[in-house]
Amino acid sequence: MKSKLITVILAGGTGTRLWPVSRESFPKPFASLVGDNSLLEQTLARAEAIGSNEIAVVCNREHQFLVQNVLADVSVPCRLFLEPEPRNTAAAMAVACIEATAQDGADTVLLAMPADHRVNDVDAFRRTCGEAVRLAEQGYIMTFGIEPTRPETGYGYLESGDALAGGGFKVARFIEKPELEVAMRLATSGRHFWNGGIFCFKAGVLLQALDQHAPDILAQARLAAAKAERSPNGDRCPTVQYRADEFSGIRSESIDYAVMEKAGNLGMVPAAFDWNDVGSWPSVFAEAEVRDVDGNAVRGDVALVNSRNVSARAESRLVAAVGVENLIIVETADAVLVLNPEHAQSVKTLAEGLKREGHACHDTHLTVYRPWGTYTVLEEGPGFKIKRIVVNPGKSLSLQLHHHRSEHWVVVSGVAVVQIGDEEFTTYPNESRFIPIGQKHRLTNRTGDDLVMIEVQCGQYLGEDDIVRFADHYGRQ
Repeated sequence: MKSKLITVILAGGTGTRLWPVSRESFPKPFASLVGDNSLLEQTLARAEAIGSNEIAVVCNREHQFLVQNVLADVSVPCRLFLEPEPRNTAAAMAVACIEATAQDGADTVLLAMPADHRVNDVDAFRRTCGEAVRLAEQGYIMTFGIEPTRPETGYGYLESGDALAGGGFKVARFIEKPELEVAMRLATSGRHFWNGGIFCFKAGVLLQALDQHAPDILAQARLAAAKAERSPNGDRCPTVQYRADEFSGIRSESIDYAVMEKAGNLGMVPAAFDWNDVGSWPSVFAEAEVRDVDGNAVRGDVALVNSRNVSARAESRLVAAVGVENLIIVETADAVLVLNPEHAQSVKTLAEGLKREGHACHDTHLTVYRPWGTYTVLEEGPGFKIKRIVVNPGKSLSLQLHHHRSEHWVVVSGVAVVQIGDEEFTTYPNESRFIPIGQKHRLTNRTGDDLVMIEVQCGQYLGEDDIVRFADHYGRQ
């Protein structure tokens, strides 16, 4: 009997090397970095294409509604595991296996893959996954080996060993990210592959490996699972929300270090598909479909003169460059990155420095996504802030008040239902409402179209934490 196949999508990272597009509140799986769809949307499409019986996404609970919005278009059953904080891939795979075993049994096959990789040849990906699943059903923990195209020092390597019956190879050893001279030998040996971070295994087999090689991680993950809050299974996308008290106690370790480098039943299938981990700006622009005669690749409103080997991305305004070479330029509404490609890994250092300094750009864009829609900060100054608010059809903000600011709401399009105190006011385009300081209020869109408004805040403190919620459809405090 064929085992049930659950694809586990790991979406817990922050993607700091892709700042300023990737931010803590809107990390790279949700961004359209290559192609028109987000990396998460592309990953979900691959999961459907290989015939997954169920898709589970592991993500930070702060990104729950971003993920749910994408899962709404997925045709197979879905499940969502919400982490209170990232604890690396060993924790994510441990809880996924615990849940799969409890729900469907230890023989359930899991295919675990990151949410932020790029694969163009989906047919070849499906064939490789089929081979991995067949070997996983025999009790192997399978990983995907990517044939090197260059001497890469940023990836770990797998050395292929004896052939496995039915295809693939045993993994003779893992090699950590090597120095350049070593990477040059590995890239041309014919026996070494990049570790693509994609794994396939039976849930019970990986739990046994965790029990043998990382028992503390497994024990704490079991405790976190036992204390987790679960939504009803009848929900469109059931959620498992782990509590910080238990989940944060799981040792932060990658599954590579915790299990894969020690397991005796580790196998590898060479990937028959193209692959890009989209881990840095050079890797993003490596996907550019068109480069001009000077080697320039652009996306958005970009003008280049007398420039060579420039990769530029503009999101909100014109980016112009004259007489420059070998640069990457990335523009968003509130930040511009100018990067020497040889220092691409240092973008992470830059983003971490912004976080230490408390700079808003490390965390949020000017457009911020909420469960009910979005808001965009148009302008801010002493004593005022102006926002463009979009409320999705049928959605509602929380019933709330502010201690330090008043708000003026002007409807641009759509129909707003504005609750002020105990009264409700239906408000049409070109009409406005005033919310005094300390007054309970709520904004609702009961129509089938977007509600677009301009909000003007006035007060001595305009921080997003000046919100007292009394009722909320999304469980926020």
